[in-house]
Amino acid sequence: MKQILDRYTLRPLTSDLWSKMQRFAAVVRLRPEKESEYRALHAAAWPGVLATLKRANIGNYSIFVRDGLLFSYLEYTGTDYAADTAQIAADPVTREWWTLTDPCQQPLDSADEGQLWAPAEEVFHLD
Repeated sequence: MKQILDRYTLRPLTSDLWSKMQRFAAVVRLRPEKESEYRALHAAAWPGVLATLKRANIGNYSIFVRDGLLFSYLEYTGTDYAADTAQIAADPVTREWWTLTDPCQQPLDSADEGQLWAPAEEVFHLD
């Protein structure tokens, strides 16, 4: 399951074929001059964006910040991640949200060309 899955090119952390839920994690740099703006946006996340994520079978979604890095974690419970994330990308409210949040972020040096959020590799998991 190491295929490219969406605009952030996230890869599932779980590979258990018996498990319906898949975990995803990714990292991006937060531009220091945009940190307060980014925090304010997420403190009042738009209901339309949140609803779109839930419709796309995404839950338990968190974004953490430390030393200028953003770390995201989410759980996906659907059956077609590529189709569900394509629906997110096609949503006009989400696209407008990204026009505000994307300028706050800077890809890591190790990110692939055109990749914003770089997938993180799971090195440990405990259920």
